[in-house]
Amino acid sequence: RSEINPNSKHLKLFDLRLSDAGIYTCEYDSHTVSISLHVFELTISLDGHFLPNEVPELTLMQNSSHHQPNLIITLFNSKNNRVIPKLLQSKTPQKYIMKLKQLEAADSGMWMCHVRSDSPLINQNISFDVKVLGFQNPDFERKYATVDSTVVLSWHPNFQKIKWKKGFTGQLKWKQQESAIAHELLDFNVTAGEKQHETKKSSHFQFEIPGSKPKSTIEVKLPKVHFNHSGQYQCQLAYNRRYVQSKIELVVMKVSANPVGPLPRGAKMTLICQVSSPLPSNAHLCWERVNGTQMDNKKSKQHEVKVEVNVSAAGLWNCHLIEDNERKISLNYAVEEAPVWISYVVIGASIGGSVLVFGLACLCIISSISWQRRRQRAKRMARARQYLLENKTCQCQQ
Repeated sequence: RSEINPNSKHLKLFDLRLSDAGIYTCEYDSHTVSISLHVFELTISLDGHFLPNEVPELTLMQNSSHHQPNLIITLFNSKNNRVIPKLLQSKTPQKYIMKLKQLEAADSGMWMCHVRSDSPLINQNISFDVKVLGFQNPDFERKYATVDSTVVLSWHPNFQKIKWKKGFTGQLKWKQQESAIAHELLDFNVTAGEKQHETKKSSHFQFEIPGSKPKSTIEVKLPKVHFNHSGQYQCQLAYNRRYVQSKIELVVMKVSANPVGPLPRGAKMTLICQVSSPLPSNAHLCWERVNGTQMDNKKSKQHEVKVEVNVSAAGLWNCHLIEDNERKISLNYAVEEAPVWISYVVIGASIGGSVLVFGLACLCIISSISWQRRRQRAKRMARARQYLLENKTCQCQQ
């Protein structure tokens, strides 16, 4: 592991080890020159490959022919910000064990360990690579969609950005509620050469895998969103039996009317705007009449999943989902006025229905009175028969 330059007489050591520390002496004629070699070895747990929220451990070893000095160690992360580690107890100054904070995907990159000592004079920078496999997405995000719209859900693993040289696998699952059974939509694997392969697993759930999606991206496309497509979509990466995941909650909105159809003159209709799951405290639903007044607007209460408004005239209504005073999605509903003949039919039907009800009521009353009279006549005849039987006499006119 060494070679000597025949011209300069320089000694070069390869693949340096702690055991290479010591005094190296060069003798030439009557001249002797000695150099003391001080060797540092910095190792990082898990070979520098981490998932978010994992805590790395750094071990710094030193070796020299003299006493081992007490070192002043300073760490800098990939953004060149100083990091204060937790120094674990070490029995000798030869070994330093440092525990870092929980990592995030953004911590990936080249870190620096600065080692300093006054006696002997040491001022050494040791770089080391930290790779954190994760998502550029947040751990949890919420996305809104309207019924019958097209939605694309995307996850962006950072394996290409950090040049992750080891293979890993992943899955995409969906469940409608937190407590519901999860259904696997697709699984995928990424090789050490960054080749990505995906396999569609679900047949009953209508979704597509876009063919022109960006490299190193996991995407699913819902070409026509249904109300029951809402729920949690969970993308999970697995490496060495360790997992990291990112969730997207899809909230779907729909509008409807009760009763359905054109609005007859003088009648009323209820417009219903509904979402598939409770909204956060900073979001609400709002009905708004186009070209209407502020009195026409109707807001949902906190965490309500629907809002209703009563309508008595034709017009265009919009339902907005508002989060932090920003409109996320909107759906409109056009209330149409029924033709005049329909109104007449409705009025005639109402009058006919009323007459029919009145006729039935009168018939019931007459039938009841007739039944009561028959009952009373039957009682009188029964009493007369009883009286004749008891006296056993018959009086005839002369």
